[in-house]
Amino acid sequence: MRARPNSAAEQSEARRLLDLLTPREFEVMQLVITGMLNKQIGGELGFAEKTVKLHRGRVMQKLGVTSVAQLVRLVQKASVVAVRTSTAAKVN
Repeated sequence: MRARPNSAAEQSEARRLLDLLTPREFEVMQLVITGMLNKQIGGELGFAEKTVKLHRGRVMQKLGVTSVAQLVRLVQKASVVAVRTSTAAKVN
């Protein structure tokens, strides 16, 4: 089954929602959609798992999604690419 292309309106709405996130929430969101666990995200970003849970909950609430699958679809609609910031910087 092929996914239908996103309309300009869908992309615009998805980007508008993502703009609601703080830079830290956006960073956590990017790591969540790569499949990392809260503990791994905390280790990657240098803060406690509980803090990751807090940011992740705010991301889900602000974006109006209830699952990681919905989060991934929203990010795809916005045409945002997930990047592991710290890992990418460490690789030479």
